[in-house]
Amino acid sequence: MAELRHSTAAAAARASNSPAKRDSDASSASSPFASTSAARGRDDDGKDAHRSSPLLPHHHHHKQLLPSPLRSLLALDEPRPPTASLSYRILLAVLALLLLAALFSAPSLWSRFNVPYLCQKEGITLHCPQTKEPLSLWENPRAATTSWKPCAERRSDEPSDVPPEKETSGYIFIHAEGGLNQQRIAICNAVAIAKIMEATLILPVLKQDQIWKDQTKFEDIFDVDHFINYLKDDVRIVRDIPDWFTEKDELFTSIKRTVKNIPKYASAQFYIDNVLPRIKEKTIMSIKPFVDRLGYDNVPMEINRLRCRVNYHALKFLPHIEEMADKLATQMRNRTSSGNPYMALHLRYEKGMVGLSFCDFAGTREEKVMMAAYRQKEWPRRFKNGSHLWPLALQKRKEGRCPLEPGEIAVILRALGYTRETQIYVASGQVYGGKNRMAPLRNMFPNLVTKEELASTAEMEHFRKHVTSLAALDFLVCLKSDVFVMTHGGNFAKLIMGARRYSGRHRLKSIKPDKGLMSKSLGDPYLAWASFTEDVVISHQARGGLPEPTFPGYDLWENPLTPCMCRA
Repeated sequence: MAELRHSTAAAAARASNSPAKRDSDASSASSPFASTSAARGRDDDGKDAHRSSPLLPHHHHHKQLLPSPLRSLLALDEPRPPTASLSYRILLAVLALLLLAALFSAPSLWSRFNVPYLCQKEGITLHCPQTKEPLSLWENPRAATTSWKPCAERRSDEPSDVPPEKETSGYIFIHAEGGLNQQRIAICNAVAIAKIMEATLILPVLKQDQIWKDQTKFEDIFDVDHFINYLKDDVRIVRDIPDWFTEKDELFTSIKRTVKNIPKYASAQFYIDNVLPRIKEKTIMSIKPFVDRLGYDNVPMEINRLRCRVNYHALKFLPHIEEMADKLATQMRNRTSSGNPYMALHLRYEKGMVGLSFCDFAGTREEKVMMAAYRQKEWPRRFKNGSHLWPLALQKRKEGRCPLEPGEIAVILRALGYTRETQIYVASGQVYGGKNRMAPLRNMFPNLVTKEELASTAEMEHFRKHVTSLAALDFLVCLKSDVFVMTHGGNFAKLIMGARRYSGRHRLKSIKPDKGLMSKSLGDPYLAWASFTEDVVISHQARGGLPEPTFPGYDLWENPLTPCMCRA
């Protein structure tokens, strides 16, 4: 036995002294992974070898059930050298990461290559996917939960508080500048400040600016008798400057007779402190300029209610304008069948609007050069050398401050669900770019008409004498429409939205596009049509023209709820 143990030890010693064994030991000693593994093995031998776990045979059995390639990849068949085991684990981790990346990117790739893009452009024609017309296309789905009625009129038992003629503070005279709707707001404000200062109002003069170049008078558009009589218990109004006043030429020209430098959105107290003393001193004073010179939330509630009374009740268009507008609206409803609903689209894309916006637009290089020259001529201070305008234009478009082009509003309307059969009345001036610019909109919605196409030349002849009377027709036809859509802010759109809310037509839609969202979506060439329509529908659910609670700095003309409406 002793000899046997001695011979075994000697054999082991000879094996450990062999060159191959020494090389293997040296390589093992130089590897930190090997030393760790060896230490773990020694620890396992020392601590766990004596434990007998009943789970080990069962676990080994499950390993044998795995496919041979998988067992080989996971290094389960036979113990491998530590370096080989680490390589397999690294390879496994890389494959797992690639698999996860493929799973996450698959929906995006599928959407990009298999779902139709937003629209396909072929020349000047836009081709968009068809949409089915939903039931709520012409009505606000939440209108039933919003019940309001007009409350701006004087109560029957409300006594007149107009002072006698000789006890008024004096006379005020204004020029209502701009287009029809800016003039309308100026008239409402003039009545309000006359009330604030207990002054007599001389019938305002309509004065056109550089864009609206015609000499329309107040009596050419509005019913003067109704205007004066309706407001007789609120403000004293006279048709003309009194005969005894001999300095008529000095009004609006002489500093002695003109109140200037009134801040925008001035308070009622400002007029009492700064304007009223001068009226009492001079008896008759003109106010210039008079655009947005009275605030909303810094005047008494009753004054705002008076402004609504002027806007919605006192200012009536002449009977022949009302009759022609009724005829146009009736023709719109009867174009295809009796009682057919129609949409009114206020398209703000005249040359002056595009130029004044200083926004970029889709067009040829020649068009852009001509527009730059036009802007430099009309607005030299803003244009400067033009180098700063490109980043400014991009920023304005991102913020939704640029007018929508005809092709852009066409895509939005199609996404909202309006089909080719939709009857659309277009209220606009001369669209910049002419027929080519209008082609995408007209191709997608062929039932597109203007007042000139609905009425005969003889019928329109009388209205062509005054640009303002043409704007009045557009105003009334839009007001009577089943759906009103605006493409850019402005007094026309604000007054239409407010009038539809006030008169109870908020049950019908008045759509104010979210131009900020649209600029982002329309600028994404990979956005799928399904995703775009979903974004458009969701974002415009709350932009259908329902009355909204007012807030500090609100615009009375667009949302007259708080001062001028009450619960039905």
